[in-house]
Amino acid sequence: MNLKKHFETSGEWLFKRRGSFPFVALPFVLIAFKDAGSLEHCCGTTVQMIWSIFSIAVSFFGLFLRCVTLGWVREGTSGRNTKGQVAERLNSTGMYSVVRHPLYLANFFIAFGYVLYMEVWWFVVIFALLFCIFYERVMYREESFLEEKFGDEFRKWAEHTSAFFPNLKHWRKPKSSFSWKMVLKREYSTFFGLIVGFIATDFLVHLVSEQKAIFRRSWIVFFSIGFVTYWTLRILRKNHFLDIKD
Repeated sequence: MNLKKHFETSGEWLFKRRGSFPFVALPFVLIAFKDAGSLEHCCGTTVQMIWSIFSIAVSFFGLFLRCVTLGWVREGTSGRNTKGQVAERLNSTGMYSVVRHPLYLANFFIAFGYVLYMEVWWFVVIFALLFCIFYERVMYREESFLEEKFGDEFRKWAEHTSAFFPNLKHWRKPKSSFSWKMVLKREYSTFFGLIVGFIATDFLVHLVSEQKAIFRRSWIVFFSIGFVTYWTLRILRKNHFLDIKD
């Protein structure tokens, strides 16, 4: 098998399993928990708190990127499909005019926030390497599919648009209006998942590194907000209040 075919085959396999990336990093996560939370001991509570807020902000910045991306796309593109590649049209405006894979960039920031929150320097390096290896093949397969389907249209877009590092100078506003319904419909679970993820991470960091369980009042407030938001939007979606009319 030549290298191009190998990249396409492995990329297709990883594309169908791209949601399993956290499990790929899980062994390193478990090891990192033993060294987590060290910033407070060496730099004090204030520095540790600022770092925690910064880490959470990084993840929510990733969510913001997902929202900005999805608000200008329509059904049939940029989905969470895992059975195969789907693209009714080529996205080349909005976030797709400044970077070719804005959702993967957003996912990187979301996951990177958790990694930073653990305060383990070597885990930051491991995570970055794993992410690059895993998603490089996925992006390669996606682009092969898009090139086969859209031909010169794809090649012209790819030539002027970076794969992973945004260039805001190339921003092109979409002709369609921004759809908050699309954002709420597709990202309410991500919002709640972020909150639950940080609560679980904070709990495990203290449990493993300090052998004590800590329940913060602020987390209870955030969980309540996230829980109510999640179920409200879930009910609205089930009752078709978030459906988008063409």
